[in-house]
Parts: sequence; C-alpha cells; structure tokens
Amino acid sequence: MTDFFAGLPKIAYEGPDSTNDFSFRHYNPDETVMGKRMEDHLRFAIAYWHSFAWPGGDPFGGQTFQRPWFGDTMDLARLKADVAFEMFDILGAPFFCFHDADVRPEGADFAESTRNLEEIVDYFGQKMETSKTKLLWGTANLFSHRRFMSGAATNPDPDVFAYAGATIKTCMDATHKLGGANYVLWGGREGYETLLNTDLSRESEQAGRMLSMVVDYKHKIGFKGAILIEPKPQEPTKHQYDYDVATVYGFLKRFGLENEVKVNIEQGHAILAGHSFEHELAMASSLGLFGSIDINRNDYQSGWDTDQFPNNVPEMALAFYEVLKAGGFTTGGTNFDAKLRRQSLDPEDLILAHVGGMDACARGLKAAAAMLEDGTLEALRAERYAGWDSDESQKILRGERSLGDLESHVRSAGINPEPRSGRQERLENLVNRFV
Repeated sequence: MTDFFAGLPKIAYEGPDSTNDFSFRHYNPDETVMGKRMEDHLRFAIAYWHSFAWPGGDPFGGQTFQRPWFGDTMDLARLKADVAFEMFDILGAPFFCFHDADVRPEGADFAESTRNLEEIVDYFGQKMETSKTKLLWGTANLFSHRRFMSGAATNPDPDVFAYAGATIKTCMDATHKLGGANYVLWGGREGYETLLNTDLSRESEQAGRMLSMVVDYKHKIGFKGAILIEPKPQEPTKHQYDYDVATVYGFLKRFGLENEVKVNIEQGHAILAGHSFEHELAMASSLGLFGSIDINRNDYQSGWDTDQFPNNVPEMALAFYEVLKAGGFTTGGTNFDAKLRRQSLDPEDLILAHVGGMDACARGLKAAAAMLEDGTLEALRAERYAGWDSDESQKILRGERSLGDLESHVRSAGINPEPRSGRQERLENLVNRFV
C-alpha cells in the first residue's frame, strides 16, 4: 500500500440525503434499472492519462501537480500502478483505460519502450488478479512525441508510419494479454495544419491502410473485443480526418471496414465538432457504429477541449437516453476522459471528482430509463412518422414508385398537404419532468 490516499475511505452508496462528501448519493452499483444492475449499465472506467499522468499544465502554463510517481523510471511506473489500483478500489471502479505512454517510461529506442510496456503489463496482470477492476480498452499514444508532429498513419514519412504501426501492435498485444474489452484508435495529430504541404488523397489512403492492418491483426491474434475509432474535429490540428461520427462512417465505407469498426464518442469532441453529445450518439446508433463513450464536458465560455468532469444531469439524461435506445453497452462503457482543474492539488480532489461524475451519470441514467419506460416521447415520435407506415409509403421506400408515380398520385388524390407542428417545446417540457 502507498500513502497517497491515506485516510480516505472506500466510497459507498448512502442515498440522496447523505451529507457525506465521500459517498455516492445516486450511484448504487446494485440498483436495478430496466432489469440490469446500474454498474453493468454504466461500466465506469478510470482514464490513466488524466488521473495519473497529467501534470496539470495548459496552453498558458506548465505543471502544477507534484505527484510522487512523476519521473521516467520503472520503479516510479510501478508506484503509479500501485496508486492507480488503490484509487480503483476506493471508487469500486469496474474498469480502467490507458495509453502505452501513460504507464511506462519512454525508452532509448522502440525495443526498450516495448520492454518497459511489457513489464508494466505483467505488473498490471498481477494486480488485476486481486482486483475487481478490468481493462475496458487500451490504446497507443501516437501524438505526444515529436516524431508524430506531422501525424502517425498520415505522416509523409513512411518510417513514422512503420513506427506507429509497430507501436499499435505492441499496444494491441498488451490489451489482448490483459483481457481488454476493446482497442481504441485516436488520431490526435492525424490531420493537417496547412493545405500548402498536405496531400489529402495520400494521407487518407495511408489512414485506411493502417486501419485495415489493425483489423487484420485483431483477427490474427484472436482478439474478441471491438476496434473503436474516437472522432475528433480539430485541436491541435486545423482539421482531422475523423471529424465526427458521420465522417468516420464515410471513411469506413470507403475502405470496406464499416462492419469491423465502431466508435468511441467523447462528449467534448462532439461539442468541438458543432454537435451535441446526444446527436453523435444517435448518429452512431443509426449507422450501427455505437461502441463506447468518453464522458466529460467542455467549458462553454473557453471554447476549447477542457475535459472537465461531467456534472450537467440534463445533458447526461439525453446522452444515456440514446445509449439505452441503442441497446446499451456491450463491450463498451463510460470512460472518464476528464481531468482535475490545475488548482485542484489534493488527493481527495481526484476521488471527489470521480464521485461527482459517477453520481451525475447515475442520475442521468435513471432519468433516461424513466423516460423510456414512460414511453410518451417515443409514442409522439412514432406518431410524427406514422404516415410512412402505410402500404403506399412503404412502396415508395422500397423503390416501387417513380417520380412520375408520385405526380400521378398527388394529382389523382388531390394531395395538398398542410404543415404540422414539430411540438418541440412540448417535448422539451416532457423531458424536464424527468430531470
């Protein structure tokens, strides 16, 4: 045991009337919601990078956190793992997620970095034998090191492409060895800063080739989890190739991978793309791409990806409404891709941030379930489209009617349609009954 969280209790559910900061008021893992335990609905995961690797910097200032495990040695990497699993135990977290660079020091070359990763993976495996916490997903950091300044798969240098592919392989091996439920690809710098030095056709083909190699390797090693792409529109590059869910779908269709890959949707990235979180979730569900989520929020005044912990229950209710409508998570889950504020220096801040986020998600889940069980929203939606259920309308959709047929029908039936209300305010009022 370390002493980093000394004196902090395990977090237990005490109910909405509790005044104990170190308790769950709404997240009760064993509570049944729509026939399933709340823990099994939400499948919470702790993000290794923000919780244990992030130093507290921002674009305008450097490190504010002084963690005892900060440093580039294997002993400190093991200490970081010890603290991480202690935190997982305090929160009762069922899952965690990591990049390779979060958990091991950078080596002098690829071989040393890989040996460092493999050693920490073995250490994780030992700790997981006595922990309830499993791996939701692993991924490779292909954006922080200067070698990736021009991208990884989309880099103009084939040596960087090869290095990126080799790194992905080692991270897929690590994820597979630890029993990970998914493997995520996030192209942090897969984009461009200026079109003056960019060949969009070449870079798109390179990205497609890399993803195809990932899928091939998944099948080669017998990895049963999902391959997930995490869409992001910009920051730090001007444009990225996986802008949003719809863009990712087009990319997958282009390379014949739409049945092999799903999406991991982050709330903050949805907002950067000019969408709402629930829009991206609904889009993924409609396209058959829904996989997993990264939960956080942006500061709506700052306008950039601030990765704050979620606390807006109405937003969470609409998001989990779409998750439940999509059938809920299978291999995916709710990963807290969220970080403390630079001024939140104390160990208890790290615990309480997650407690608040877990409670907000639980409240959102329960509100979403109540809306679905009530059924009014879906009934009104079905009523709006009811005309398309008729036999004649279905023939149109099946391609059995031409434009000429439509003209004849309009003339013979004397069709002169009047607009109908979309009832938006009524529906918004309905949602507010539950949140």
